[in-house]
Amino acid sequence: MKGKVTAGSGEVTGVTIQNLTSRRATITDFEGNFAIRANTGDTLVFSAVQFKRKIVPVTETLFATSFVVVPLEEFVNKLKEVVVQPFGLSGDIDRDINDLQLQNEVSAVALGLPNAGKAHPTQSERLLAEAKGGTWSLGAGAVGAGTGIPINPIINAITGRTKKLKNRVKVDRTYARTQNVRREVTDSIFEVEFKIPKTKVADFMYFCEIDEEFQLLLAQGDGLKLWGYLLDRSKLYRQNNGLE
Repeated sequence: MKGKVTAGSGEVTGVTIQNLTSRRATITDFEGNFAIRANTGDTLVFSAVQFKRKIVPVTETLFATSFVVVPLEEFVNKLKEVVVQPFGLSGDIDRDINDLQLQNEVSAVALGLPNAGKAHPTQSERLLAEAKGGTWSLGAGAVGAGTGIPINPIINAITGRTKKLKNRVKVDRTYARTQNVRREVTDSIFEVEFKIPKTKVADFMYFCEIDEEFQLLLAQGDGLKLWGYLLDRSKLYRQNNGLE
């Protein structure tokens, strides 16, 4: 017997079809199609988690049909009630929030661990610290213990690695400040207030990032001045990019 399972807009892939009489079974394909061996008098059962179970007897009329369409009904599990009283809750969210007793926070800061409030260094900052420090020394064996000179900072200074890493740290911090502004300003504000298309927001932020005035305003933390700057800068950006 060949056929197809339908369920409106529901997913019909993987519906199980069982022949209770012959103990055979199969599942539907991506489009809900199926094929299973059956005879007159057999009983087919269609089941899936998202649908109500359906029993279909194979009558002579059904057996003579070349292609069977079996509609299934979606299963919705409705709870009759939810009991919150055993947990000391009233069901009123505003009231329960005020009455709710939270456990003490378990964190490095709450426990008073050393350096708990210290910010974690970035990868660039860690590389710079490694370049400026070192454990290898010159002259420790020849002159005496404790008189060696760490060679790691010297080599990195000569090769220019320390300078490159300092610039890298500076660039990372600048980019991080720019991203903070980007997260605080929604796309709708860029489009409506600054008239910057959504596809151009990242380019506009880089246009601001390379300006020293932008960095100074970020350091000052004055939101009003920064807003005025972004308005003026957006006009210049639109003029330079033919968006006016």
